[in-house]
Amino acid sequence: MIEKLKTLLQKVDAEYCDIRYEMRYDNALHFNNEELTSVTSSSTDGYVIRVLKGGGMSAVAFTSLNDADKAIKSALESAVVMGKYRNKSVNLAAIEVVQDKFKPLLAEDPREVSMDEKISLMKKYVKIPLQQEKIINVDLSYADIIREKYFVNSEGSEIFEELVTTVLSGDIKSKSGNVIQNVRISAGGSDGFQSVRGQEDNFAKRAGIAVDLLEAEPIKGGKYNCILNHMMTGVFTHEAFGHFSEADLIESLPALREKMEIGNKLGSNLVNIIDDATQEGLLGFYKYDDEGVAVRKVQLMKEGILTGRLHSRRTAVDFDEPVSGHNIAEDFRFAPIIRMGTIYIDKGEDSFEELLHKLGDGIYLCDPKGGQTSGDNFTFGAQYGYEVKDGKLGKMVRDINVSGNLYETLQNISAIGDDLQFTKRGGCGKGQTNIRSCFGGPQIIVKNLVIGGN
Repeated sequence: MIEKLKTLLQKVDAEYCDIRYEMRYDNALHFNNEELTSVTSSSTDGYVIRVLKGGGMSAVAFTSLNDADKAIKSALESAVVMGKYRNKSVNLAAIEVVQDKFKPLLAEDPREVSMDEKISLMKKYVKIPLQQEKIINVDLSYADIIREKYFVNSEGSEIFEELVTTVLSGDIKSKSGNVIQNVRISAGGSDGFQSVRGQEDNFAKRAGIAVDLLEAEPIKGGKYNCILNHMMTGVFTHEAFGHFSEADLIESLPALREKMEIGNKLGSNLVNIIDDATQEGLLGFYKYDDEGVAVRKVQLMKEGILTGRLHSRRTAVDFDEPVSGHNIAEDFRFAPIIRMGTIYIDKGEDSFEELLHKLGDGIYLCDPKGGQTSGDNFTFGAQYGYEVKDGKLGKMVRDINVSGNLYETLQNISAIGDDLQFTKRGGCGKGQTNIRSCFGGPQIIVKNLVIGGN
């Protein structure tokens, strides 16, 4: 396939061109309670060509080599038109020419596990919550997605990379009288099918939380000092801060660009934020982005000071900052856009017991549940929480919404836990869906969070 793509490159008269071809294989199944409601397998493939000509850049997707000449002609024409109407010409940062083939190390390849075995395992998981009397519904999905990507460009790069994603996700619902509660469950990773094995205790624990929520009291609204658990820390980092670190989202917003200038002090001295998609096995792992750039670890914030940003080759030139390898496409239907890989607040020094002691009185918030951002303000739900009195966990609370301002919240982080955890189910809907967008972090104390409730 690399040779076929190189042949297409020879037909392109442009300052720069790259072509990506991708084969995608999807296997999925779904259970509602003990009923298997769907089993699907599919394979699709296609191409994306990007050209830089006359100061403009254009991308065209196509699915057959028979359409390649038409796609090349369309991409060239569109690039020239875009160049005429842009305020400034597109330029691409210089990168190393790469010739590489990469397949991830898999402890257990999901392609070697039969569909019957996958169904049997998921059915076993579904039965665990249903053993509890007050569990009324378990909705569970499984999927494995394999992407085989081939990339060439006019600078000489030739790359093959395979991405393997295995994930299960579900919802466990409980009921008592007129009260209905639910919790989410997930598992998965980028290192094989074993990442969804051994989840029996996880299902039992999540079912127990769903039942306990039936007796929990709705939280009283107000301002609280809070401990955010690992996933609450992660969703805050991703949604409230991370998108502002994607150069394409702020490049045309002067006020936000000024606020997010490298060197600005945005957080407390404890806060160090990193995006590191080089960590094998985590959901966000990859080696090369979709314009052939090797991804690197990026220190976005150090001791509260903004120190880095995520870039494409184009935005790296516009900001005069280093390219980072974060230009990612959902699949062969799309040109890449700047995306987070694995973003997290780095761990600190405090154990959970020390966090509780430092908090004294407040709320322990657990596991995100929806949310949205508007500029530098955010609102997230928490699936459940616990009152904290005199440094000890108290009664469970529910119906929790958390809101705040990004910069105030970063400044109000007063303690950081000593362990890291990362999401097992990715997902980010910025323009395109990125199933491997990964986040996480330690548990942290944030002062003066606004909690909506009764």
